[in-house]
Formats: sequence, structure tokens, C-alpha cells
Amino acid sequence: MASFQDLLMTLTRLADPVAIIDVLLVAGLIYALLYLMRGTPAVQLVRGIIVVVAILFFLVAILPLPAFRWLVERSIPAMLIGVPVIFQPEIRRGLERLGRTGFLLWHTNHQGMRQVVQQVARAAERLSERRHGALIVFERTTGLQELVETGVALDASVTTELLLTIFHPGTALHDGAVVIRGGRIAAAACVLPLAAEVPDPQMGTRHRAALGVTEQTDAVAVVVSEETGNISLAYGGRMIRNLDEGRLTRSLLAFFEPGIGVRRTTSHTVTAEADGTGGL
Repeated sequence: MASFQDLLMTLTRLADPVAIIDVLLVAGLIYALLYLMRGTPAVQLVRGIIVVVAILFFLVAILPLPAFRWLVERSIPAMLIGVPVIFQPEIRRGLERLGRTGFLLWHTNHQGMRQVVQQVARAAERLSERRHGALIVFERTTGLQELVETGVALDASVTTELLLTIFHPGTALHDGAVVIRGGRIAAAACVLPLAAEVPDPQMGTRHRAALGVTEQTDAVAVVVSEETGNISLAYGGRMIRNLDEGRLTRSLLAFFEPGIGVRRTTSHTVTAEADGTGGL
């Protein structure tokens, strides 16, 4: 009976308008913090911290561990002080974006990805014919803002002609990666992390960068070899090689349209042709 009365009292307190406002304010503050850091890998780190803190509180609540409870109670305040210091660059970047564009104006346009993919595949085919090297990265759920800031901001529509111009040898933007975000070219000449290990020692810098960025994020990268003209697709630290415009289009659409699967493999490199791997 006592437990039932306690439950009624708890429900009564939750029905209090002040308590509801209190809960909404806390939830809104957490949401705003995550929103400020969106577009950076720090979001995944914050989620991990939240999971660890939740597990610690759960253990303290159900287990009679006085020493462990003492440690957790004194560690949490220090962690809360350290979070703003650890994520200072991301918080500063988010506040700057908030001041420029406003909180309610942030949005990502995910429409028309089929047309974007077709433009990229057509550009890759023409770059391959001309033996012009290229590296094009599609941002997915993991933000690439830190990489975008290493290049030249464009915020331009994705067209075959623009990509051909960017990667034409001798232009100021050709030596680097193009990052596509929300169906638009966010930046060009971006610097990407290189993969520590590659399956083929003859792989060039573009292929190493494509493997590197897809190892660290869920991005998808299209590579055109300057030496051979081969078109490759990297994802999850793996690479599909020897693609043409049609196969590249279908492979990219598999990442952006539901119902289309991508064949997984345990090896780092997959060939599109069963009878040969081709060069890079």
C-alpha cells in the first residue's frame, strides 16, 4: 500500500506544471548542446559520455557499493567541468554558426540525391577519360565540418561542369577533395586524413585519403586515378574498383536510397570485375 501511495505522489509531482517546465528546460538544454556540435565527430563522443554516465548512475542506484558511489559522486562534477574544455572548438564553432544563421534556419537538404549522384558519376566518367585525378566525398550522418574548414567554402550546386572545372589540372582547387553535404558542394581543396594501412602499396595519396576518411567516418568517397583513369568507390575503409558510370551510380544510390543494399566484404579492396582488379 505504501508503495502505491509513493507512486501516486510521484505521478502527482510529475503532473505539476513547474516540474514539467523543469524537465523540458533540461531536455532543451541537452538538445541545444548536441545541436551546436552537430556536423563534427564530437557528437559521437558526447553520446558515449552520456551512455557511460548513465551506466555509472544505474550501478550506483542498484548496488550497495559505498566506495564506488563515493568515487562516482566526486567524479561527475569534475567531468561536467571538463566537458566544455574538451569540446571548446566545437561549442565555439556552433555558437558562431548560430550567430550567423539563426537556430531555426539550420537545415540539410536531402532531396534530389539521385540527380546529385548522376552528376557525380557523369563527371567521374569524363574525368576518367581525360586522366584527371579527383576525390569526391559524400557526407552522411557523421559530420565533416572539420574537414570542410580545411578547404575553400563553395556552397554550390553539384554539376558535372563544375566538378570538371574544379579537378582540371592547374586550377587552384584541384589538389584536394570536394565535400558534398546535403546535395550541395560544401567545399573544395579539402585535406583528408590518410589511411595508416592500405592493401596495395601502389595506392596514391587520393586513394589513401579516401580510405582514411571512410575509416574514421561513415562517409562515401569517389576516387578517379590520375595515372590509370580507374574509378573507385570507398566506404567503411574498403574500396570497390574498376567502376564505370552506370555501376558507380548504382553503388552510390545504395547509400542514399532505401531498399538498395551494398555488398559487404571482409577484404579492403573489392573489384567490380570478376576477372581482374585493375590498377590505381
